[in-house]
Amino acid sequence: MGNKNKTISFRVNEDVFETLREIAEERDISLSAVFRDYVDTLVAHDGQVQVVPEHELAGETADEFPPKVEVPKSFIREHERLELEAEHLRDQLDEHKRYITQLRQQLDDEDVSDVVHLEELDRENGKKADSYRLG
Repeated sequence: MGNKNKTISFRVNEDVFETLREIAEERDISLSAVFRDYVDTLVAHDGQVQVVPEHELAGETADEFPPKVEVPKSFIREHERLELEAEHLRDQLDEHKRYITQLRQQLDDEDVSDVVHLEELDRENGKKADSYRLG
């Protein structure tokens, strides 16, 4: 049958709720994601999770948060190259959009009587409109 998601309800007082909402805003995630993270952590550590304020953690030898990772220069160069390429492609797209807009304006400005439809010519000459295929 597969895994089905289940709903868990939490009941907290208003002050705790506001604090949790502030945490969610700081992390730029939803409030439900905060609860999901907590439940996932609780399950992963077999219920052995202790919530400790950050100021109490300062005395312990905890890992630095957010963690710092050294990135190779080649990765940074590749990232910068891709950013430049993306910028170039955006510029080209803008140029093409301007060109299309210019062509549409020219088409709108031109007299429609200059446009000749081949089907209309065939009807005017009394020919049967046979369809032809090129290629």
